[in-house]
Amino acid sequence: MARRTDPPRPTTPVTCVELTPWPLTLLRRAHPGVPVAVLDGQGRITHACPLARAQGVERGLRGHAALSRAPELHAEAISGTHAAAAWEALMQDLHARFSDRVDGTPGTAFLALGVGGARELAAALQAPVGVAGSREVAQLAARRARPGELRDVRGVAEAAFLPLVPLTDLDVLGVPPARLEALHFLGVRTLGDLTRWSPAQREAFLGVDAGTRVNRFLTGARTTAVARRARPTVLEATLVPDAPLLEPGEAQAALHTVIAGHGDAAVWDTAAAHGSPGLWTALRGQTASTVTVRADTPGGELSATRALKWPLDAAGLTRLAELALADAGALALGVERLTVSVGGVSAPARLVGLWAGVAELDVTHTLLTRCPGALVRVQWLDPHAYVADAQYAWVDWVSGQVRPTPLTPVRTPPTRARARERAVQRVLAFFEGPFVEGTAP
Repeated sequence: MARRTDPPRPTTPVTCVELTPWPLTLLRRAHPGVPVAVLDGQGRITHACPLARAQGVERGLRGHAALSRAPELHAEAISGTHAAAAWEALMQDLHARFSDRVDGTPGTAFLALGVGGARELAAALQAPVGVAGSREVAQLAARRARPGELRDVRGVAEAAFLPLVPLTDLDVLGVPPARLEALHFLGVRTLGDLTRWSPAQREAFLGVDAGTRVNRFLTGARTTAVARRARPTVLEATLVPDAPLLEPGEAQAALHTVIAGHGDAAVWDTAAAHGSPGLWTALRGQTASTVTVRADTPGGELSATRALKWPLDAAGLTRLAELALADAGALALGVERLTVSVGGVSAPARLVGLWAGVAELDVTHTLLTRCPGALVRVQWLDPHAYVADAQYAWVDWVSGQVRPTPLTPVRTPPTRARARERAVQRVLAFFEGPFVEGTAP
């Protein structure tokens, strides 16, 4: 008997988003339409946008020299903590909106995402996006795409795309810049030119490590896995005041700074950094179970923990942090360092609909055409009511009328005596008006 074999399951393609260099991308999004450049610690230009380069701003120039060439230039130094916090926020957005498999380094993100989602991602970020069957090819495709454009090189398109990859993009495969310059001097311009060399020649010229990676790539070795992103279970923010905190008003302002994000509070890091989004922004719609306040005093570290309840808001989180600080009793000694952390961070599950995607209405119409009574909607009457029949009702999907189904809460009609009592009270209220205690009859 012939053995039955199931057809192979279609694999999810790999999507790459190119936002390098990441500090320059942050400046361009903060100052759209203005020539921008990134400064290093010595005040020299490290990266410049195309508008700035068109006006003569080059890498290595001093800030004042660049301003003499481009008077409208906005040059700024981006700290590593601020760039890391912004990248973490972007990765959380990608994880929440597009795919549960997201990883990458600042400036380059990889997602397990289909072509439709990748096209939506390119339009949302206005960034070059590449789609392929592996991480390496997807990144090379993103390098060749324009901002807001999708480059799809899956299947047979990959064989036609790879020979035309320019030499400058081979840093994706780990080729050092010095070797790329040497290859350019020898007349090698594309990856197709490099394939004419033997594996031994490539390994001898590029080095053992880079040559081995290039040879493995040319023989078909690819990386197709995108790691599943793990959500942080604890978020932390720290503030170091200029003077020790001794008064409740000062502590309230400091906690508002840490949670709301106005000031020098650093999230995900214990070092203070300007411009942090704050603990509440870091939650980004997630829930937490506990809030812990730790205060460093001259007498040692004091801490206290309070339990949180859903739904959360910034004012409630700040108030519970104040109560936790009062429980710790640290203000009497003077707070030299204040740390607020939330534990048990998780994302609440939400059921948006039965079918997700553009074809939702078509699927619903087809189902209702075949089975008119198959779907019902929930109509919320009073979510805070104590009984189920006052909280919600199941209604027909099309007409909106209450549907008597087994899921519909039972509505008990009032008895005749109760109905008569209600009618009498309405009549008395009409003729006599509302009764107010303490007034003469």
